[in-house]
Amino acid sequence: MHRAANAFFVGAAFAALAAGCTAVETHRGYVPDAEILGSIVVGTDTKDTVSQKLGTPTTRGTFSNDVWYYISSLDIQTAFFLPQSIERNIVEVQFSENGQVAGIRHYGLEDGRVVDYVDRETTAFGSETSLIQLLFNAVPGNIGMPSRTNAPTPGGGQGPPPLPGG
Repeated sequence: MHRAANAFFVGAAFAALAAGCTAVETHRGYVPDAEILGSIVVGTDTKDTVSQKLGTPTTRGTFSNDVWYYISSLDIQTAFFLPQSIERNIVEVQFSENGQVAGIRHYGLEDGRVVDYVDRETTAFGSETSLIQLLFNAVPGNIGMPSRTNAPTPGGGQGPPPLPGG
């Protein structure tokens, strides 16, 4: 009986571990279907008609309000690993100066570029703290900190004025 209970708990633990490793799919954003996109006519439709047909864009151009983007992505994450994008669809709608559709472009995951961010930091001299200072500052009462008995009060002066009659 005792052996059967142990086997059950071990089996349940393995099942829980296996369930934790299943991939989680996340769908984000909105890209209209081909039929709705096909109804947009270059040179005829305006921002208002595109907004009625496709809805509010996911984002607009950084330097111009004349480019609208509808973006969707499919990401998969397994356990504690970082999510990976396996599908991305971007529809770009360009407008001319008079507000009519000038062009429609489609982009996918293969059109993207990986951007390497620089993780270096500029050091601010004088702000480095030694190990000894960290240890003393961790002690209650802040042994490593200078005394603040004569520290000025915020706003200057020596504190609030005395109360009348006191």
